[in-house]
Amino acid sequence: MERQKFKIAMGLSVVLVLAMVFAGSSFAKERIVFGGGPAGGTFQVVANGIQVYKPVKEVADFTVKAQSSAGSVENLRKTDSGKQQMSVVYSGHVYLGRNGMMKNDTKKYLDVLAVAWLYGAPGQMVVRAGSGIKSVKDLAGKKVGVGNAGSGAFANCELFFTHMGVWDKIERNAMGYNDAAAAFGNNQLDAFWLFTAFPSGAVIMAAQTNDIALLDLDADAEASGFYKKYPYFGKLAVPAGTYRGVDYDAGSFQDSALWVANSKVSADAVYKLLSLIYTDEGLKHMYGQKKTFKKMSLETGATNIVTPFHPGAEKFWKEKGMLK
Repeated sequence: MERQKFKIAMGLSVVLVLAMVFAGSSFAKERIVFGGGPAGGTFQVVANGIQVYKPVKEVADFTVKAQSSAGSVENLRKTDSGKQQMSVVYSGHVYLGRNGMMKNDTKKYLDVLAVAWLYGAPGQMVVRAGSGIKSVKDLAGKKVGVGNAGSGAFANCELFFTHMGVWDKIERNAMGYNDAAAAFGNNQLDAFWLFTAFPSGAVIMAAQTNDIALLDLDADAEASGFYKKYPYFGKLAVPAGTYRGVDYDAGSFQDSALWVANSKVSADAVYKLLSLIYTDEGLKHMYGQKKTFKKMSLETGATNIVTPFHPGAEKFWKEKGMLK
């Protein structure tokens, strides 16, 4: 009888230990919320692309969950607070946030660390062909889509338009790219602004039903001293033929979209994700999500970053010989 009780007790102990092990494993599995952006924007494509990549889904130690957001500024704040563990944020906002230089915000966002450079994102200002609007200054008195409130598009539009002296002279409409394209098509907007990689689905949508033009933002920036005041912006052009009817190179300026992580995300998780995405297969998968990602590579991943790297990213890029 005593022997039987002992066996039962031992059996229960084994069950209890196994239950604790499995419970501990479940509890230890890291959950990574990856902040993307609004519908129609490239930020969300990044987050979705990483979430659905099969080798990422098969990782046993953590899960990745893509989450839409207003964009860069919201992602900066939510990543710093830990509400999102990873995000896409413009390099300029990471820099300004780290140094307490955000507009009306002196907080220093020190828990947002760089993981990788993703792509260059240019400003794009869509107007109707033949409207007579040749410069941002000509938008005074016009109805303009300026991006979602809380997005990088909105913040950079406010920055540039304020610099150009027209921010308080336009009728501002805060909305996402697809909504702006639809409103533009219904003649509810005279123009709309984007800060995203090209080709943009929203601009393609607008060009299907309207004869469009892109303003030469580089000319405005150069003439006004914008580059001297904000040196993290770089010049580029949207090539002729990118959009229907736009048969000329449209000058612009760009910021870099960065993959960032909260400082408390484990170095192992960051290293593992980089190891999966920055392979021939992983990069091919990302390029398949959007052609914007064609410049993602081991050679570019640690470039154009002026703020500190996450320890897991630093380990990865040093092993690849991309960081000293």
